[in-house]
Amino acid sequence: MTCIEESIITKERKPCDCDNDKLIDMATTQKKEVYSVWAIPPEDVCSRITKLMTALGSEFNGPQFEPHMTVVGAIELTADDAINKLRSACEGVKAFQVTVDRVATGTFFYQCVYLLLHPTDQIVETNAHCCRHFGYRNSTLYMPHLSLLYGDLTDEEKLKAQERANILDDSLSGLSFQISKLALYKTDTEDKTLKSWEKIAECTLTPN
Repeated sequence: MTCIEESIITKERKPCDCDNDKLIDMATTQKKEVYSVWAIPPEDVCSRITKLMTALGSEFNGPQFEPHMTVVGAIELTADDAINKLRSACEGVKAFQVTVDRVATGTFFYQCVYLLLHPTDQIVETNAHCCRHFGYRNSTLYMPHLSLLYGDLTDEEKLKAQERANILDDSLSGLSFQISKLALYKTDTEDKTLKSWEKIAECTLTPN
Protein backbone atom coordinates (compact mmCIF):
# COMPACT_ATOMS: atom_id res chain seq x y z
CA MET A 1 0.00 0.00 0.00
CA THR A 2 1.82 3.06 -1.24
CA CYS A 3 1.15 6.67 -1.93
CA ILE A 4 0.81 6.61 -5.72
CA GLU A 5 0.90 10.35 -6.32
CA GLU A 6 2.20 13.25 -4.34
CA SER A 7 2.34 16.98 -5.00
CA ILE A 8 4.27 19.31 -2.73
CA ILE A 9 3.42 22.98 -2.77
CA THR A 10 6.73 24.79 -2.66
CA LYS A 11 7.57 28.33 -1.74
CA GLU A 12 9.96 30.62 -3.59
CA ARG A 13 13.25 30.95 -1.74
CA LYS A 14 15.47 34.02 -2.01
CA PRO A 15 19.27 33.63 -1.96
CA CYS A 16 20.98 34.35 1.32
CA ASP A 17 23.87 36.81 1.38
CA CYS A 18 25.19 35.51 4.71
CA ASP A 19 28.77 34.33 5.06
CA ASN A 20 29.11 30.54 5.09
CA ASP A 21 30.47 30.51 8.63
CA LYS A 22 27.33 32.31 9.80
CA LEU A 23 24.87 29.92 8.21
CA ILE A 24 22.83 27.93 10.69
CA ASP A 25 21.75 24.35 10.11
CA MET A 26 18.13 24.82 9.07
CA ALA A 27 17.27 21.23 9.96
CA THR A 28 17.79 22.02 13.63
CA THR A 29 16.28 25.51 13.63
CA GLN A 30 13.27 25.10 11.35
CA LYS A 31 10.27 26.77 12.89
CA LYS A 32 7.48 24.61 14.24
CA GLU A 33 4.00 25.50 13.06
CA VAL A 34 0.54 24.00 13.44
CA TYR A 35 -0.53 21.40 10.86
CA SER A 36 -3.54 19.15 10.32
CA VAL A 37 -4.30 16.26 7.98
CA TRP A 38 -7.49 16.49 5.98
CA ALA A 39 -9.39 13.96 3.90
CA ILE A 40 -10.42 15.74 0.70
CA PRO A 41 -13.75 14.91 -1.02
CA PRO A 42 -13.85 14.43 -4.81
CA GLU A 43 -14.27 17.50 -7.02
CA ASP A 44 -17.99 17.15 -7.65
CA VAL A 45 -18.72 16.84 -3.92
CA CYS A 46 -16.34 19.72 -3.10
CA SER A 47 -18.17 21.91 -5.60
CA ARG A 48 -21.56 21.05 -4.11
CA ILE A 49 -20.44 21.51 -0.51
CA THR A 50 -18.52 24.71 -1.26
CA LYS A 51 -21.66 26.28 -2.69
CA LEU A 52 -23.49 25.52 0.56
CA MET A 53 -20.58 26.65 2.74
CA THR A 54 -20.30 29.95 0.86
CA ALA A 55 -23.99 30.67 1.34
CA LEU A 56 -23.88 29.87 5.07
CA GLY A 57 -20.65 31.81 5.56
CA SER A 58 -22.17 34.86 3.88
CA GLU A 59 -25.38 34.73 5.90
CA PHE A 60 -23.78 33.96 9.27
CA ASN A 61 -20.50 35.84 8.84
CA GLY A 62 -18.24 32.79 8.84
CA PRO A 63 -14.75 32.46 7.29
CA GLN A 64 -14.23 30.54 4.07
CA PHE A 65 -12.31 27.24 4.04
CA GLU A 66 -11.96 24.12 1.93
CA PRO A 67 -14.36 21.18 2.38
CA HIS A 68 -12.64 18.46 4.38
CA MET A 69 -12.88 15.76 7.02
CA THR A 70 -10.16 16.20 9.65
CA VAL A 71 -8.12 13.03 10.08
CA VAL A 72 -5.36 14.38 12.33
CA GLY A 73 -6.09 17.45 14.45
CA ALA A 74 -3.85 20.46 15.00
CA ILE A 75 -0.30 19.49 15.96
CA GLU A 76 2.95 21.48 16.10
CA LEU A 77 5.67 20.20 13.76
CA THR A 78 8.36 21.48 11.44
CA ALA A 79 7.34 21.51 7.77
CA ASP A 80 9.79 18.74 6.81
CA ASP A 81 8.68 16.51 9.66
CA ALA A 82 5.00 17.05 8.84
CA ILE A 83 5.51 16.23 5.15
CA ASN A 84 7.53 13.11 5.95
CA LYS A 85 4.88 11.93 8.40
CA LEU A 86 2.18 12.44 5.76
CA ARG A 87 4.13 10.37 3.23
CA SER A 88 4.65 7.59 5.76
CA ALA A 89 1.02 7.60 6.91
CA CYS A 90 -0.37 7.50 3.37
CA GLU A 91 1.56 4.33 2.57
CA GLY A 92 -0.71 2.41 4.93
CA VAL A 93 -4.07 3.86 3.89
CA LYS A 94 -6.42 2.86 1.08
CA ALA A 95 -9.17 5.00 -0.41
CA PHE A 96 -12.34 4.74 1.66
CA GLN A 97 -16.05 5.47 1.48
CA VAL A 98 -17.80 8.23 3.43
CA THR A 99 -21.54 8.58 4.04
CA VAL A 100 -23.33 11.61 5.47
CA ASP A 101 -25.69 11.02 8.38
CA ARG A 102 -27.19 14.50 8.83
CA VAL A 103 -26.52 18.21 9.37
CA ALA A 104 -25.59 18.75 13.03
CA THR A 105 -24.44 21.54 15.34
CA GLY A 106 -21.57 21.62 17.82
CA THR A 107 -20.38 23.54 20.85
CA PHE A 108 -17.36 25.54 19.69
CA PHE A 109 -16.00 27.66 16.82
CA TYR A 110 -14.55 24.84 14.71
CA GLN A 111 -17.59 22.59 15.15
CA CYS A 112 -20.36 25.10 14.65
CA VAL A 113 -22.45 23.49 11.89
CA TYR A 114 -21.27 20.35 10.13
CA LEU A 115 -22.17 17.19 8.27
CA LEU A 116 -22.00 14.30 10.71
CA LEU A 117 -20.49 11.26 8.98
CA HIS A 118 -21.05 7.58 9.73
CA PRO A 119 -18.04 6.36 11.78
CA THR A 120 -17.29 3.25 9.74
CA ASP A 121 -14.50 0.89 10.77
CA GLN A 122 -12.33 2.09 7.88
CA ILE A 123 -12.72 5.76 8.81
CA VAL A 124 -11.94 5.09 12.48
CA GLU A 125 -8.97 2.90 11.53
CA THR A 126 -7.64 5.56 9.12
CA ASN A 127 -7.84 8.15 11.89
CA ALA A 128 -6.04 5.88 14.36
CA HIS A 129 -3.37 4.91 11.81
CA CYS A 130 -2.59 8.51 10.83
CA CYS A 131 -2.63 9.73 14.43
CA ARG A 132 -0.05 7.10 15.34
CA HIS A 133 2.24 8.26 12.54
CA PHE A 134 1.90 11.88 13.62
CA GLY A 135 2.17 11.17 17.34
CA TYR A 136 -1.23 12.80 17.86
CA ARG A 137 -3.64 11.82 20.62
CA ASN A 138 -7.34 12.57 20.35
CA SER A 139 -8.56 14.28 23.52
CA THR A 140 -12.10 13.02 22.85
CA LEU A 141 -13.69 10.15 20.95
CA TYR A 142 -13.10 10.69 17.23
CA MET A 143 -16.21 12.05 15.51
CA PRO A 144 -15.82 12.14 11.72
CA HIS A 145 -17.49 15.21 10.28
CA LEU A 146 -17.29 17.71 7.46
CA SER A 147 -17.68 21.29 8.69
CA LEU A 148 -20.02 23.63 6.85
CA LEU A 149 -19.67 26.74 9.03
CA TYR A 150 -17.17 27.99 11.59
CA GLY A 151 -18.29 30.60 14.09
CA ASP A 152 -19.12 31.60 17.64
CA LEU A 153 -22.89 31.50 17.22
CA THR A 154 -25.62 31.36 19.82
CA ASP A 155 -27.64 28.16 20.07
CA GLU A 156 -30.51 29.91 18.31
CA GLU A 157 -28.24 31.04 15.47
CA LYS A 158 -26.81 27.54 15.11
CA LEU A 159 -30.29 26.05 14.77
CA LYS A 160 -31.14 28.68 12.17
CA ALA A 161 -27.96 27.88 10.24
CA GLN A 162 -28.74 24.16 10.47
CA GLU A 163 -32.21 24.79 9.07
CA ARG A 164 -30.79 26.94 6.27
CA ALA A 165 -28.34 24.19 5.33
CA ASN A 166 -31.16 21.68 5.00
CA ILE A 167 -33.19 24.13 2.93
CA LEU A 168 -30.30 25.05 0.63
CA ASP A 169 -29.44 21.38 0.02
CA ASP A 170 -32.21 19.04 1.12
CA SER A 171 -30.59 15.79 0.04
CA LEU A 172 -27.41 15.74 2.11
CA SER A 173 -28.44 12.87 4.38
CA GLY A 174 -27.27 9.64 2.81
CA LEU A 175 -24.81 11.37 0.45
CA SER A 176 -21.98 8.91 -0.15
CA PHE A 177 -18.60 9.47 -1.79
CA GLN A 178 -15.06 8.12 -1.86
CA ILE A 179 -12.07 9.75 -0.21
CA SER A 180 -8.95 9.18 -2.29
CA LYS A 181 -6.76 12.07 -1.15
CA LEU A 182 -5.21 13.12 2.15
CA ALA A 183 -3.72 16.60 2.41
CA LEU A 184 -1.45 18.37 4.85
CA TYR A 185 -2.65 21.86 5.76
CA LYS A 186 -1.06 24.58 7.81
CA THR A 187 -3.82 25.43 10.31
CA ASP A 188 -3.02 28.00 12.95
CA THR A 189 -6.06 27.58 15.22
CA GLU A 190 -5.45 31.02 16.72
CA ASP A 191 -6.19 32.57 13.32
CA LYS A 192 -9.98 32.50 13.16
CA THR A 193 -9.95 34.45 9.89
CA LEU A 194 -8.22 31.36 8.39
CA LYS A 195 -6.24 33.67 6.09
CA SER A 196 -2.98 31.97 7.08
CA TRP A 197 -4.31 28.47 6.38
CA GLU A 198 -2.81 26.80 3.32
CA LYS A 199 -2.27 23.42 1.72
CA ILE A 200 1.30 22.18 1.99
CA ALA A 201 1.23 18.67 0.54
CA GLU A 202 -1.17 16.09 -0.84
CA CYS A 203 -1.16 12.31 -1.33
CA THR A 204 -3.42 10.21 -3.52
CA LEU A 205 -4.33 6.98 -1.76
CA THR A 206 -4.05 3.49 -3.19
CA PRO A 207 -7.40 2.44 -4.74
CA ASN A 208 -9.46 0.15 -2.56
